[in-house]
Amino acid sequence: MELKIRKNDEIYIIDVLGEMDLYNSYKLKELMMKMLEKKIERFIINLEDVEYIDSSGIGALIYITSTIKKMSLKLAITNVRGSVKKVIELTKLTGFFPILPSLEEAVRSME
Repeated sequence: MELKIRKNDEIYIIDVLGEMDLYNSYKLKELMMKMLEKKIERFIINLEDVEYIDSSGIGALIYITSTIKKMSLKLAITNVRGSVKKVIELTKLTGFFPILPSLEEAVRSME
């Protein structure tokens, strides 16, 4: 898994590339915690290039989402499709995660 960060005004977009699994999902959690320490308030997690996610990846997303909700900050998860979408639907977490269909809509939701 590779993580790339880009910025759109005050919104930080984290592009996740590869597989989110037991061996690397902690990297996303660590990155988010470092960003929160820097007082960043708006995040978009772009899953466009994620082909596979396991329970550890789901756990990382749950941890990040609940942390950001507790802090009353803004988060959107975007471009969820394929097997990743199926896993989220099977775990019945579609209502828990702030999922938006496209990056453009996620950016607009932050304004």
